[in-house]
Amino acid sequence: MRNAISKKIEGIQPSGIRKFFDVVSEMPDAISLGVGEPDFDTPYSVREEGIYALEKGRTFYTSNAGLKELREEISRYLKRKYSLDYDADNEIMVTVGGSEAIDVALRCMVDPGDEVLIPTPCYVSYLPCAVMADAVPKMIELKAENQFKLTRQELIDSITDKTKILMLAFPNNPTGAIMTREELEELVPVIIEHDLYVISDEIYSELTYDNKHCSIASLPGMKERTVTINGFSKAFAMTGWRLGYACAPKEIMKQMIKLHQFAIMCAPTNSQFAAIEALRNCDDDVDRMVEAYNQRRRFLLNSFKEMGIDCFEPFGAFYVFPSIAKFGMTSEEFANRLLREQKLAVVPGTAFGECGEGFVRISYAYSIENLKQGMDRIRKFIESL
Repeated sequence: MRNAISKKIEGIQPSGIRKFFDVVSEMPDAISLGVGEPDFDTPYSVREEGIYALEKGRTFYTSNAGLKELREEISRYLKRKYSLDYDADNEIMVTVGGSEAIDVALRCMVDPGDEVLIPTPCYVSYLPCAVMADAVPKMIELKAENQFKLTRQELIDSITDKTKILMLAFPNNPTGAIMTREELEELVPVIIEHDLYVISDEIYSELTYDNKHCSIASLPGMKERTVTINGFSKAFAMTGWRLGYACAPKEIMKQMIKLHQFAIMCAPTNSQFAAIEALRNCDDDVDRMVEAYNQRRRFLLNSFKEMGIDCFEPFGAFYVFPSIAKFGMTSEEFANRLLREQKLAVVPGTAFGECGEGFVRISYAYSIENLKQGMDRIRKFIESL
């Protein structure tokens, strides 16, 4: 028989995150600090709205772009939060999580051979999505000494005559790095001069500490060349509801909706009704979660300092990215031994790109109690080395 598998898909490596947690799920007394999923329940009023939608029989298809009422609410939300002005009828689409929005945007915007710049360390889906879109992914290795921010010079040095898309993901997964308005403004002239487009993944936009999130699409000259991606999973603790959205110029959005139409049809209907409630009435719930994450963030940073582990201060998302280079092991070796010897799962930095070597990702989307146990196990592990 001929080979049934596409060579392109066969060449894509499985997620470097999941393999650790398949092991954890079968290991008694193991603790996982690796999955980026809020430990909070979805706000009560959002759950109630989802239940109400089901009881009322609201289980029909919505329009391909999503419920108009939800798109209008997204438009108002982005305006009041981030000074973004998107037309609900022509520039917003509701997707099955932010991941679908990334995939659709790339497939609609690149032709074979177009280069996509991907600053790393980065979310594990960017590279596979670029490959599946027949683009040429080109990694920009960010540096710890720059707090894993993309600098103007790093961008300039990576651009060729084939570059079309720049992926931006701040606040960042896995590093927790952010980029301020002033830092983004340094990139804008380069982006415009080289006629690039930006796909800006802002799924962690609500989870910032000390600095308010700035969307690059809000800067002069950038809305017309940016696809802004966001969603409900992180800020509203709605991971399983599978709901995100993309905002883009009309001509790009028209093609994205067409692809979404054939691939997905529409996002889950009762999730969409619940999301309207989240955007309208859950600012206080989000603020409480952010306050709790900030407490956990400070606890981890202080714990690493006490243990003598170097870790730059993250100002966004819910991850820390400590350096483990001093222990003379690769990230993979460190994570494997920590799991085997102390039954604690973290993610090796190389799961997010080669420049993640020497680091591990630890999520603080867990209770203080779990984090304390996790830090105790790391302390015992490094004391045994």
